Amino acid sequence: MTPAAAVPAARTAGPVGTVAPLAGFTVAVTAARRADELAALLRRKGAAVTCAPALRIVPLSDDQRLASVSRDLIARPADIVVATTGIGFRGWVEACETWGLAEPLLASLQGARLMARGPKAKGAIRAAGLNEEWSPPSESSAEVLDHLLAAGVEGLRVAVQLHGEPLPDFTAALRMAGADVVEVPVYRWTAPEDVAALDRLIDTVIGGGVDAVTFTSAPAAAGLLERARVTGVREGLVAALSGDVVAMCVGPVTAGPLMNLDIPTVWPTRARIGALVKRLSEELPERFPTLPVAGHRMRLRGQAVLLDGVVRPVSPALMRVLRELARRPGQVRDRADLLACLGGDADAHAVETAVARLRTALGDPKIIQTVVKRGYRLALDNGDCPPDDEPADL
Repeated sequence: MTPAAAVPAARTAGPVGTVAPLAGFTVAVTAARRADELAALLRRKGAAVTCAPALRIVPLSDDQRLASVSRDLIARPADIVVATTGIGFRGWVEACETWGLAEPLLASLQGARLMARGPKAKGAIRAAGLNEEWSPPSESSAEVLDHLLAAGVEGLRVAVQLHGEPLPDFTAALRMAGADVVEVPVYRWTAPEDVAALDRLIDTVIGGGVDAVTFTSAPAAAGLLERARVTGVREGLVAALSGDVVAMCVGPVTAGPLMNLDIPTVWPTRARIGALVKRLSEELPERFPTLPVAGHRMRLRGQAVLLDGVVRPVSPALMRVLRELARRPGQVRDRADLLACLGGDADAHAVETAVARLRTALGDPKIIQTVVKRGYRLALDNGDCPPDDEPADL
């Protein structure tokens, strides 16, 4: 799936004349659930968006293990029930409805102390006619565990609703503290149905066509990495995510699979997709300084240039040339360096053609100066050009 091109409509957001914070950037969405909602929020901020789910949620409404666990909890109710996700808790009740077990299950949960990992789980508990005893402000499973261990769980029966994959550290700590732990497997993650779309997204990330990849669950992050491993490109994907591509996660738990590979990650203070979009809207533009060139204010963006408050789309190949010129603004960049940006198939005249096209795209040929027999440079204003032997890296 190729990323959509930046369009003029994305240049403004809010008052007329203001520039949308993500205009000129392309953002990938790997979510399976709420992908449309996340994509709409990103587009509202001006981003071009490319979507390919990195996983698929498989409900276990017909799973005999879930039915067996539910019957066991009806026969021998839990003292404590931990709801880790809203969709999981709702799915559990809905599955029990298909088996005629919903009413007795809810009756058994009435006498339990209900813990909600976050607001969505809390909402699902209340929608079922129940009330939670406690929910952590951090929305962290670790804080739920600390709360339970501090209160003591020895001799108690604790049911833990899993959120797509096992929670071995969580359940092991409860068992070591003397609890009888019952794991409730409500749904599981598996590979997406359309792996071709995911492969295209991975190729786009590696090729530099994406400025940020968003993750809303740890399984999505793990799924992307696993697919890259299966197709033999994980090394390239890790390199891209460790370089210019921002790995934007909804929270630290989601970031776990990426952090395990030392990939730098960013997340908002609150684990919400709205907060994720807001943080990304701050993070991406700040990575590019404003340069005074030929009487203009120029700021590079992922797939475009912000010139005097106007977003000017630039093709990926030309963008690589411009980034090389901006890497040491004002210094002469040798034609050989710029030729390398255009790929191995480019011929000797490709640099001249690329510079001419860049000048046209930027709308002012004076922005890029030709230095005879040497190369090209950005025309910094007010004597800001450093000596050619003095680096001025961005």
